[in-house]
Amino acid sequence: MVTQVLQVTAELFPLLKTGGLADVAGALPAALQAQGAALRLLLPGFPAIRQALQRETPVGPLGYPWGEGRATLLRGSLPGFDGIPAYVIEAPELYDRPGNPYHDEGHIPYADNHRRFALLGLAAARLAEGLDPDWRPDVVHAHDWHAGLAPAQVAASRQRRRTQARSVFTIHNLAYQGTFGAGVFNELGLPPHFWAVEGVEFYGQVSFMKAGLQFADAITTVSPTYAHEIQGAEQGCGLDGLLRSRSQSLHGILNGVDGAVWNPATDAYLAQTYDAANPAGKAACKAALQKAHGLAQDPTAPLFAIVSRLTEQKGLPLVVDALQDLLDGGGQLIVLGAGDARLDAAFNHAAARHPLQVAHRTGMDERLAHRIFAGADIVLVPSRFEPCGLTQLYGLAYGALPLVHRVGGLADTVVDCTLEDMASKHATGFVFDGFHTDAYRRALRRAFALWQQPDAWAQVRDTGMRQRFGWDAAARRYLDVFRNLHVG
Repeated sequence: MVTQVLQVTAELFPLLKTGGLADVAGALPAALQAQGAALRLLLPGFPAIRQALQRETPVGPLGYPWGEGRATLLRGSLPGFDGIPAYVIEAPELYDRPGNPYHDEGHIPYADNHRRFALLGLAAARLAEGLDPDWRPDVVHAHDWHAGLAPAQVAASRQRRRTQARSVFTIHNLAYQGTFGAGVFNELGLPPHFWAVEGVEFYGQVSFMKAGLQFADAITTVSPTYAHEIQGAEQGCGLDGLLRSRSQSLHGILNGVDGAVWNPATDAYLAQTYDAANPAGKAACKAALQKAHGLAQDPTAPLFAIVSRLTEQKGLPLVVDALQDLLDGGGQLIVLGAGDARLDAAFNHAAARHPLQVAHRTGMDERLAHRIFAGADIVLVPSRFEPCGLTQLYGLAYGALPLVHRVGGLADTVVDCTLEDMASKHATGFVFDGFHTDAYRRALRRAFALWQQPDAWAQVRDTGMRQRFGWDAAARRYLDVFRNLHVG
């Protein structure tokens, strides 16, 4: 029997992306279809999504649970997702705004985000109830806090005997929880008894993340190690008790990489394509990157890279604290990202003082990101915590050895350059324990030491480039979770 799955998400690569959520949401549907599931997508009508929708037809109205007014649910198709129908919520007053999906151009969260994303969860439940007479899902798969009310709304619909659908909630980052004041609860369209410790209440506030964790029939997160870590107080973000109580329903499924998008052998953004068997093109990519960003065109200088949101979570204060070590060792650094003003200023200051060794580009640029991974020798991912991380996976694919903190998905995907792992040809990067500058510095020194051994460096790079983190295995795991929900 084919499992009918509705994927509920706020972002979707390549149409709308602020982080790794979009990459996952963009790649997983096709992988699930290849494994035998039948997928449909549900997204808010943000401008980039709304403008891309083709062959649209109205499905039905969605009343606003907070008062007068209503949206329209549209069905159509999105470019790049042929054969996977998409539902889009048409509500310009909620979604047609500048900035990104969550905040305005001044990086201030929209005051009505609780309404904007409550409607997303409500639309998922209405589809589970049969709003579209031609299709209804067996499983509603909700991604991150923005879709956290979908499992709650589906559970409410089951209590009212309006659906038999089940729900799965995927945690992409537990630290972002979608919390709002208690006064908004009456605007969400949930049953009154859902306002409880065993419901959506979280220390006197409404938590969309907790709603997903509490009411989903199964919970997944994006790496096995992170699934373990979030059941402890240090990384549980106040929800570790709930997660421990649901441990039998919690699954760690490692994210994959879309080989059609991230492949140095076919990447049209690169100065020269290459692969593990013929890596010579990587040198041309490095030279082109150095030239384009004013760095010294020195093939002997190890080029370090950061492609990331500039936040403390990503461990970037460690990089700033030890930046002089990197420069004194003869390294170069290129940074692509935006976020914390202090980190942004620190990298700008370094670039101004050392223009031949440091380059900083603010914001996110998909084409430049590809070129950086291709041109870099080492990608820095020293995160304090990291649910999965895609940056290190892109680095491996492009022959940029990851330097990572042993946490979450980083621990699951990078093998340290120990003597034994070098000898067995399992080593793929540099891993440090303990989130402090001294531990990071030691890993940095090991990277420089290996750089001085070109044959050993080439061996580790070759091992990394031959790793396979495709979506097939992940899709099979997700499908197992869906099919074990006893739908019906």
